[in-house]
Formats: sequence, C-alpha cells, structure tokens
Amino acid sequence: MSSSSENLGRRGKSPHSGLDAQEPEEALSKQAWALLFELMSAHMRNFPALAAEFELSPVQAHVVRQLGEGPLAMSTLANYLSCDASNVTGLVDRMEARGLVERRSSEQDRRVKMLVLTEAGATLRERLLERMAEPPELIAALADEDLRALRDIMRRALRPQ
Repeated sequence: MSSSSENLGRRGKSPHSGLDAQEPEEALSKQAWALLFELMSAHMRNFPALAAEFELSPVQAHVVRQLGEGPLAMSTLANYLSCDASNVTGLVDRMEARGLVERRSSEQDRRVKMLVLTEAGATLRERLLERMAEPPELIAALADEDLRALRDIMRRALRPQ
C-alpha cells in the first residue's frame, strides 16, 4: 500500500485532493477528479522515458499520436502544442529527416502546409500506442471486478452527452 493510500485510510483525506472523504456528496465529483488527475499525473511523469524508447522527444511522441487522426495543418499543430509556428517548423524538420512525417500543400489553400504520417511514422505510432496502452502496475494489479467497474465508469464518463 502506498503512503498516499495509507494516509487516505487513516485520515480519510488524500494528501493531494485536499478533500475529506466524509464531505457531502457534491464534493464526490471533486474527489474523484482529483484522484484521477493525480493518477494520470503520476503516470505521465514516465512519458519522457516512454518516448525515448522510440527515440522521440515527448513533444514528438504527442505529434505522432495526434497525426494518426489525419492530416493536420502546421498552424493547428502549433495551437495544439501552445507554441510558436517557428518551433513547429524545427520540430517537423527533425521528424521529416527521420522519415516519420511529410509536409503536403492543403487542397483548399496551397499556402497551408499539412502534416501527415509516412508509412514509417504510422508504424511507429502503432507501436507507441501499444506501449502507451500498457497500464501502470497499480492498475494492472487491481482485481478483475475493480477493473471492469473502472472501465465501465470511464466509458460512461467519456460518452458524449
């Protein structure tokens, strides 16, 4: 049992959520979100090492993941990454040199450069997504009943209203 779990069990409070387990039901959504956010944050600390397994920076790994959903304008990618277009140019230059992406002119506006994964990029993306889908040990170790409940809850939470 982790120290966070022990603290939760003894005091009824997660050290990170700041919410007491005995608070009214309206606080339940905040408690659930805080714990989910804590879990994802802890897991994402490992993302740089995961990206490095594929000789990618974390940002490049995000780009590869994003580009699998179809062509993307470089300006849209800059907005997605919250960075300047010149930063995206350098990032794409490095990925293009590795044969992972290519620039194409937009069919609607030839001034707009669209990014697409190459065959090598698509293959790398598939391997990256497989690796990203591996659950952290603490999740994998849960009982099947808990895993089914967690899966079902997450499906409902992600279902469009």
